[in-house]
Amino acid sequence: MTTTPDSEPTLQDLANKLDKLTSDLNKSLADNDRFKTELDKFNDRFSNYQRATQWVMQLAFTLIASATLTVIITAVVRK
Repeated sequence: MTTTPDSEPTLQDLANKLDKLTSDLNKSLADNDRFKTELDKFNDRFSNYQRATQWVMQLAFTLIASATLTVIITAVVRK
């Protein structure tokens, strides 16, 4: 029974592995930048939605309060 010993990596093998790791790292960094850009856009949209919702709620409460006051004042003045 003969076994073949594992060959040691050559300098070229190590250089190829290093190149692959470098390209994987650069790809990960590019994906990270893309993620940050998408996250910033989402945060902007969410902030705008939150402000618009707050404005609509203020408008609704203002309209309800003014309608209530109008009804009460009209009822008091007619008597």
